[in-house]
Amino acid sequence: MHTNNRNKRPVVALTGASGYIGNHLLKRLTEYADVIALSRNGDNKEDTDHVTWRSCDLYSLADAEKGLEGADVAVYLVHSMLPSAKLTQGSFEDMDVILADNLAQAAKKKGVKQIVYLSGIVPETEHLSRHLRSRVEVERILGSYGIPVTTIRAGLIVGPKGSSFPILAKLVKRLPVMALPKWTRTKTHPIALPDVLHALNRSINNEKLKGKAIDVGGPEVMSYKEMIIQTAEALGKKPKLIDVPLITVKLSRLWVSLITQSPKEMVYPLIESLVHPMTASTERMEQEVSRGQMTFKEAAEWSLQEEQTPAKSRKVKRPVVQRDVRSVQRIYLPDGKDASWAAAHYVKWLPDKFSPLLKAEMDNSNNCKIRLSLTGKTLLKMSFASERSSNERALYYITGGVFLNDQKNERGRLEFRQIPNSQECIVAVHDYMPSLPWFVYKYTQAKAHLLVMYLFRKHLQNMIKSTESRTPRVRKQAESSA
Repeated sequence: MHTNNRNKRPVVALTGASGYIGNHLLKRLTEYADVIALSRNGDNKEDTDHVTWRSCDLYSLADAEKGLEGADVAVYLVHSMLPSAKLTQGSFEDMDVILADNLAQAAKKKGVKQIVYLSGIVPETEHLSRHLRSRVEVERILGSYGIPVTTIRAGLIVGPKGSSFPILAKLVKRLPVMALPKWTRTKTHPIALPDVLHALNRSINNEKLKGKAIDVGGPEVMSYKEMIIQTAEALGKKPKLIDVPLITVKLSRLWVSLITQSPKEMVYPLIESLVHPMTASTERMEQEVSRGQMTFKEAAEWSLQEEQTPAKSRKVKRPVVQRDVRSVQRIYLPDGKDASWAAAHYVKWLPDKFSPLLKAEMDNSNNCKIRLSLTGKTLLKMSFASERSSNERALYYITGGVFLNDQKNERGRLEFRQIPNSQECIVAVHDYMPSLPWFVYKYTQAKAHLLVMYLFRKHLQNMIKSTESRTPRVRKQAESSA
């Protein structure tokens, strides 16, 4: 950690503070910084010396702004591979866009001077996996508002809990015979959790590292097969390993998910990334933070030992399970159009597409009602949040209608959000509480929403194609008249 004024403790906002890496980093940060620990259930935790817990749902821009109040630096450790609501519709890539954009916008508004982001090593290839494409997109979004971003790019992180190494350890523990697909010979650059924490820690307030994407790795480059062998040695096991070149990545990810009993939402993207060589590039390494000291074998033994250490018993207040919905879809906008246009166009398109079934009304304040034509009954009522909207973001609070559970709805909202520096737009429903019985909703209204968004996406694509088909003719006419 670097600071110009050693008498003043910097204030670091730590996202994902209750998570696997965040919890370990929190302990190191308190040695020199005052920490705002952000978690979705932060109100259930007790503040301690130099640690203030705040509840913060990063899907909410307002929450992100409150969370970063008073922070000098924000550390971003968030991903969205696991579902965030009782029903989650959409890809983790699109959800990561919202999380990163909220953090970056809030950081800009609250005067944060640096964002430190833990990402993955990005191989030199045009065809990245979904997970790595998302990591690159998040990095770009975080830097879109002028705040210096320090990105620490790590491969497989070896530590207790987490994702990649525990999955590897479970495979070794549970399988006396292992069929090894071709991807297990791919080279990777594992790094121990303490070395990752060191890199993150040394990046905070470090002027030399601001605005840089830095690769980090341990002292060894090795294949996944070699990691399996060394993990087996650390466990005192000798599984029989058989190289099988015919197993596809799709079959591998299903097999790994079943054997380890790990969520497919997490396993699938990780396994898809293993076809890429994940080794740190010397051109993107910094002597101060990049070179980890702990070998893979040492890190594996430490991780397995930590896993066996009984955790301190403490009462955790569990959040109430809600029947909430989050649906996030990506659309593509015609040239020159923005999120504000997309929202207004959607309200016009919807009744045209589903005439004579639906009617949509929008008043002078952009408040909207969607009605059934025959009965006039309001299905959904949405209030436009003008003070929270802009050309790049149109926000509506879902405030009424027969489809809404009025008694439980507190934060339901619909937003159209343009991805920075692109013609892509995210259409998201957050914290929506339906009035229909859950089983009925899940297989009727929820499916209908996906169909509507699919048709709207196709409609916009046809608009784009139509514009592109006319452009050559316009250009040709202009050239001929000249």
